[in-house]
Amino acid sequence: MCDMPSAQNKFVTTQHKWLTRLDEALERNAAETIKADETNGFNYSLIADLKAIGYPQLAVPHDLGGEGLSLTDLLLYQERIAMTDAPVALAIGWHMNTVLQLSKTRHWKEDDFTDLCKPVLERSALINRADSEAATGSPSRGGRPQTTARKSEDGYRVTGRKSFTSLAPVLDYFIVSVFDQEEDCISDFLIPRETEGLSIEPTWNMVGMRGTGSHDLVLQDAYVPASAKVHARNRPAQAKASQSNPHNLCIPAVYLGIALAARTEAIRFANSYQPNSLTHPIAQLPHVQQSIGRIELELSSARHFMYSVAGKYDQQQGATDEDFIAVKVYAIQTALSVVDKAMRIVGAQSLAMTHPLQRMYRDVRFGLHNPPMEDLAISQLAKHAIEEIQGKYK
Repeated sequence: MCDMPSAQNKFVTTQHKWLTRLDEALERNAAETIKADETNGFNYSLIADLKAIGYPQLAVPHDLGGEGLSLTDLLLYQERIAMTDAPVALAIGWHMNTVLQLSKTRHWKEDDFTDLCKPVLERSALINRADSEAATGSPSRGGRPQTTARKSEDGYRVTGRKSFTSLAPVLDYFIVSVFDQEEDCISDFLIPRETEGLSIEPTWNMVGMRGTGSHDLVLQDAYVPASAKVHARNRPAQAKASQSNPHNLCIPAVYLGIALAARTEAIRFANSYQPNSLTHPIAQLPHVQQSIGRIELELSSARHFMYSVAGKYDQQQGATDEDFIAVKVYAIQTALSVVDKAMRIVGAQSLAMTHPLQRMYRDVRFGLHNPPMEDLAISQLAKHAIEEIQGKYK
């Protein structure tokens, strides 16, 4: 079930090459995954290996010297990383998402985007957006940043605090959203890690996804040149759930990766566990087979949905915002259900702190809190359906 085959041989060959590289890196660093969770740390060695094999560079577009990663391949690779280390998959997924979306929209000046891609190609530099703030909640709800920038010395002085800055321990650049009073909009500033006045405060201490390194970014009167302001974006009156970003599908891919790993653990257990009351492993029990069958049905449905939408996008066949948000909601619901069923098969042993399923259970819950938020997504789907039917029967 793990690989979704491509229709063309050359793509299958590329996918196989990258999946093999990823598997080798993941196998080398599996122990560090467990350690990062137990110590609320960070899997530095896996990130280093991903950089060494050039994974962050895949997001750079063809015209700037990169491989121009397709959406389908992004989801396949993110899913595979998440099967071993979901926090690293989610964290590095934000780098991939950010660069790919900038490549798609080209909202920045060409020279600015080219300058950003150069260090990614040359040294696998890592980038993430810093949008979330304690006072504004989820950025998808349209809150105005409290981070400020005032003009000074042919540049700006930026002050503010950003939360949930995934990959914070290793990021090279931060794309920081700031309320721009001069233009009455939200502006993006590209700020290098070495900027004076920039610091990382280790605040991340959650029950799950502990290895994402999502600490607070603190900017205290940090000076940046005028060129650091790379984009002024309109502030919508009401944010759309998907924010028109197909690369947000890297989020459900991570959680389906967790579900795939939970499936593996449950089936391994069912094939090996034989209580003394039975003459065979519990995998032969009808009710256990029913649970495994439901896991297979749910995972197959969710993955086919996700990869079909990604395929529509890659082939320019009219994938819509509603497709993207529906995938996210359905994938998270599926991942939660699959992990729960896997734990029921394994029983109380799955709750032991030494068992991988308890970590998957904690990690998978975070899908509910990644964008787009479920209530916004469901509302958007409902409005789209109502408008569609009204249009047909006027």
